[in-house]
Amino acid sequence: MKTTEEKAIEIAKLMQDGKGQDVVLIDISGMNSWTDYFIIATVTSSTQQQGLYKQIKDYIKENDLEIHLTNRKLPDGDDWCLVDLGAIVVHLMSQDARAFYDLEKLWHAGRTIELGE
Repeated sequence: MKTTEEKAIEIAKLMQDGKGQDVVLIDISGMNSWTDYFIIATVTSSTQQQGLYKQIKDYIKENDLEIHLTNRKLPDGDDWCLVDLGAIVVHLMSQDARAFYDLEKLWHAGRTIELGE
């Protein structure tokens, strides 16, 4: 059975494969009680955001995960799509939203996990 970290790495690599830009995986497990990993990726369009969201949905079906708050519909043009998988939270953000919220700086004390290319 895969560990949560292995699943987080696989999802992050899916985001890279789907042309998500500057994909970052941060281990924040020792910093809070509500999640263990953040995956942050920049998307260039709402179409790409929806495509990556679909890839996440396909992955979770095969890997014993579930999306919390599944009633949320992705609006077109949304700058930030947060996908809450419990121990893993995926942030699909426009370049402007990512620069404004700067989650990497906010969670700088977390351990960044290298993904390779």
